[in-house]
Amino acid sequence: MTPDSLRAALRGVPDPDWLDTALRRVEAEPGAITRLFPAAGRRCGRAALPDAPGWTADDAARVLLLTALPADHAQLADTLYRHGDAAERRAVLRALPLLPIGAVGVPLLHDAIRTNDTRLVAAALGPYARHLDPAAWRQAVLKCVFSGVPLAVVADLDARADGELAAMLAALAAERHAAGRELPADATDLLDRLTAHSGGTGPVDRPTPTEA
Repeated sequence: MTPDSLRAALRGVPDPDWLDTALRRVEAEPGAITRLFPAAGRRCGRAALPDAPGWTADDAARVLLLTALPADHAQLADTLYRHGDAAERRAVLRALPLLPIGAVGVPLLHDAIRTNDTRLVAAALGPYARHLDPAAWRQAVLKCVFSGVPLAVVADLDARADGELAAMLAALAAERHAAGRELPADATDLLDRLTAHSGGTGPVDRPTPTEA
């Protein structure tokens, strides 16, 4: 999503005048975002946006506030994340790929991935996750599998998935099979695609109940 598409999706929020005023205030006085950011849920609502699937009004409004900043994007994003509640943290994570900060926000991704909040894990694996190094990215994908986050939220999954991730998924599949459990369907599908891409003739062999 771009700022323009989010702005269009926010037409009809409960208090559009507040959002317009807040955006102008942040442009003129960046520090004001620390007061306006938490208020977005109350003033703009938390309803899902029909024109922005997967987004809520408060998410979109908070992302727009961050993109409206004229400077200090990285510092203020870090402050808002560290002091915010879960919804505010998620909005910061979703804003990162739209901010001119390079890879400076990567520590926020690491923090989100360490949590047990699946909303934060999912937000951390969006487009900004391109800045994660391969090892950290693979571990984050496994965290999705462990925590039940759909792999559909992982940006560039097929482009970045590699043989090492396939080996990690195969090992996890074997562990779960031994415990009488299976990988989620999307993880199994990914493992099968990676195996086929590597030159195999089909899915990775998985142990039968008689194998130990």
